[in-house]
Amino acid sequence: MDRTAVNPVTWSTELGFNQGELVTGPARTLFISGQTAMDAEGRPQHEGDIAAQLRLSLDNVEAVLAAAGMGLSDLVQLNVHTTDIDGLFPHYGELAGRLAAAGVAPTTTMLEVSRLAVPGQLVELEGIALA
Repeated sequence: MDRTAVNPVTWSTELGFNQGELVTGPARTLFISGQTAMDAEGRPQHEGDIAAQLRLSLDNVEAVLAAAGMGLSDLVQLNVHTTDIDGLFPHYGELAGRLAAAGVAPTTTMLEVSRLAVPGQLVELEGIALA
């Protein structure tokens, strides 16, 4: 499998994502359901702390990837849903930094929504990985 970043403009790479990713060759595809700041027993964590929720949500994405024999470096798309986009922006660098450390800049969409399925949750991450 070969991955090629597609960036007709370059500003997005400074924020940690590519405009597109062209994938060719055989690959396994993992579709990752929305991951929030839930513990292993399904209990919400870090109420009111968007930074801590973002970290745990990404930890949970990594857990799904690991269970499939993959890692952050296999992400080709990571979508971010939040109930407070202004509150999330100051912490977005932490997400981008973890992705950069994995050597990946997946395509990304960030959306503000009125609420998430679990009360008290402020951020949810969903993605697609190829390996």
